[in-house]
Amino acid sequence: MTKDRILKNARIVLRDEVVTGSVRVAGGIIQSIDLGPCNATGAEDLGNDFLLPGFVELHTDNLEQELEPRPGVYWPDPIGAVLAHDNTMAGAGVTTVLDAVSLGEYHDGPNRSEMMAMSLRALGRARATGVLRADHRLHLRCEFSDPKVLDMLLPHIDDPELMLVSLMDHTPGQRQFTDTDKYRKYYKKGWSDEEFAEIANRLRATQEACAADNRLSIVALCRERHLPMASHDDTLAEHVAQAVAEGIAISEFPTTVEAARLAREAGIRIVMGGPNLVRGGSHSGNVSARALAEADLLDIISSDYVPGSLVAGAFALHRRLGFSLPEAVARISANPAAAVGLSDRGSIACGLRADLVRVREIEGVPAVLRTWAVGCSGPLEITAKNAA
Repeated sequence: MTKDRILKNARIVLRDEVVTGSVRVAGGIIQSIDLGPCNATGAEDLGNDFLLPGFVELHTDNLEQELEPRPGVYWPDPIGAVLAHDNTMAGAGVTTVLDAVSLGEYHDGPNRSEMMAMSLRALGRARATGVLRADHRLHLRCEFSDPKVLDMLLPHIDDPELMLVSLMDHTPGQRQFTDTDKYRKYYKKGWSDEEFAEIANRLRATQEACAADNRLSIVALCRERHLPMASHDDTLAEHVAQAVAEGIAISEFPTTVEAARLAREAGIRIVMGGPNLVRGGSHSGNVSARALAEADLLDIISSDYVPGSLVAGAFALHRRLGFSLPEAVARISANPAAAVGLSDRGSIACGLRADLVRVREIEGVPAVLRTWAVGCSGPLEITAKNAA
């Protein structure tokens, strides 16, 4: 049983406007949105803070950070890692999260295969406890240049929690790493020239041998199941053309303005990282999210590796770039929900899930003060909801 409640005296961010009033929740669903003062007994006064729809996160690396807090150091209690991840996401205003799990290796042996198995087991066990605050779904990131990627994908392709499959190729010389010096700088391994040449040649040979066939197979599996697909790090016009031919719905982190513009022309939704947007530039030297936003080439913000960058990114669009607050907030709520077919959430509207976030600007910084998922907040309410 969910707790019925009324949240009053809030600046409510609707899909097209901001209004002052109250929201009534019953059975985990938004029942009414009423303008003006509210005198209902027991209503919770939000003190003129903003009330936003719960954030929808399509791509976060935060779970991996909890499972491996230091390189090569794995947390001994995987459920504890998932619970910590869940608290972080809910604390950042995220009520729906597609946990991004990588399938396939780069240059450093079986680390990602181990992380994949650990992540999927831990998520399954944590969901079964019934105490997760956010709605955790699955995003499988397929490194299609790995010869074993299909073996990793096939056991999970029919997982009911799977909502997004992305296609990645981190081979030196490809996409984000067209300039191979960027690869060396990004991974900070201290390779000698000879060591890096050997690694790069080996990875390129592997990519040439299997990447094209793997990508075809992954696309076919997803299309058979009507699973949304995302391309990753589109850089060249040919990358976008391939995505269009494959029926890709989402372009994650395009690295150039050209790739983003072509994606927009093809009706592909464009995702950029919140950290890039908030910091004012890409940490790996790719196109600035702000530049894309100014060119109206940004549809969705992903927190990527900083959960708090969702609310910070939305308010940066509003305060620094002149987006209306509803337009900015849609990029962390309605737009990502629509991209993966979640029609029951993403906006504050009657009949939708009561996923709500209280936000206050403190010295110009937006702070998430409280998160309600299907009308509940806090471990005691969540436990009661799931025990019913």
